[in-house]
Amino acid sequence: MTPQSKIINRKSKIVLITGAAGGIGRATVQLFSEKGWHVIGVDRNPFGDGFPENGLFVQSDIARPEDMHAIFEKAHAFTDQLDALVNNAAMQIAKPLIETTVEEWDAVMASNLRSVFLSAKLAHPLLKAHGGAIVNVSSVHAVQTSANIAAYAASKGGLLALTRAMAIEFAPDNIRVNAILPGAVDTPMLRAGLERGHVGHGGMQERLDNLARKTVNGRVGTPQEIAHSIYFLADNEQSSFMTGQALVIDGGATARLSTE
Repeated sequence: MTPQSKIINRKSKIVLITGAAGGIGRATVQLFSEKGWHVIGVDRNPFGDGFPENGLFVQSDIARPEDMHAIFEKAHAFTDQLDALVNNAAMQIAKPLIETTVEEWDAVMASNLRSVFLSAKLAHPLLKAHGGAIVNVSSVHAVQTSANIAAYAASKGGLLALTRAMAIEFAPDNIRVNAILPGAVDTPMLRAGLERGHVGHGGMQERLDNLARKTVNGRVGTPQEIAHSIYFLADNEQSSFMTGQALVIDGGATARLSTE
């Protein structure tokens, strides 16, 4: 549903979520909607059924600057302010560094890092209106990584540095900026990576079980668990004194020594 005029009832908060069509993004859309927020969702894939009718959902590629400008033109037509921006969209290329092409490297950086820089710039006037929050979805690969995922790890590490820089620059405008670092979460991206055979052997369930054994909790995470952590960082009532921080949600995977 695409409203023809700006939302009048400002009792409801508004969030813009990228990568909103699947996995963590879809769970985040559902949670914010359940909490009474209006959602502007963006994804390069079709949305399908089951999304809130009182939101604005745009199929577009955030890796393309011209598309990002068009997205925010629609956002400005929908609302005069944003209460939160969730930069969740990402792509992953799982292959050895020496086999990664310049085009593949640039595609990952455009999707995972440059898009966040640009969305923050374009969202700033809307977030500044009454003070909002930005949540950047990074990854545990920003702090501890593995073979054959260098471009993704570098983009997520850069996102942590960008989060800190944004937090410092946006603080005078009462905009908080934090990052969340999910570990192994059962999403289409995780399963696609496992299908490529770079992690584990055997069938999909066996590969998921192998990942689960590497966490302290003994399981992989769910998109809904990550969505709740995103909501915590986005909600000014719950995390009002947090900015420039990185919240790790990985079932304890990074807490355990690899030599154990």
